[in-house]
Amino acid sequence: MIRVSESETVAALLLRPEPSRACYVLAHGARAGMNHAFMASVSAGLADRGIATLRYQFPFMQRGSKRPDSPLLARATVRAAVAAASGLMPDTPLFAGGKSFGGRMTSQTQAEAALPQVRGLIFLGFPLHPAKQPSQKRAEHLAQVGCPMLFLQGTRDELADMALMRTMTERLGERATLQWFEDADHSFHVRAGSGRTDQQVLGLMLDELVAWITTH
Repeated sequence: MIRVSESETVAALLLRPEPSRACYVLAHGARAGMNHAFMASVSAGLADRGIATLRYQFPFMQRGSKRPDSPLLARATVRAAVAAASGLMPDTPLFAGGKSFGGRMTSQTQAEAALPQVRGLIFLGFPLHPAKQPSQKRAEHLAQVGCPMLFLQGTRDELADMALMRTMTERLGERATLQWFEDADHSFHVRAGSGRTDQQVLGLMLDELVAWITTH
């Protein structure tokens, strides 16, 4: 368990291969917790590639609520999770981020005050805007993030217009790396006629993630 405050604790799961080249502090999205099949597959795939993960719940998911936490509580949870990872793996390079909501809350936390020992942020489908409401307002805080950032995005993601994503990451300059996955949606699901399976897309995504971690 991770203590967020005197009144809040959340569950966490460390998957640590030996040896571990880095640890990714991995936050879940707004609709599914740390034990969702996608989250488990990401952690298992990274472990196979020598990368540890610390998955954790946000308080709303811990309570069984469908309503996401306030940004203030979510940011406190991210900070507590990173501190826990640092304590568990003090000599291992840390990266942080996550799926959709979890990634955005991590970047807000980093923009507010740098997360100790975190070398970069990794987003598994950054939710740039609500579906059918193209905007870059959700990304305004990224200008305050000083560390490198990796954006892994599907070309069919309804929460991330491709043109707006390109403009946003170009504005961030060398700090941002944007990698597209053809035909993948916000959940990195691809259609049967795409020529790839979901597992193949996941494998390609994890290979990109590990290659990026290696360079940072």
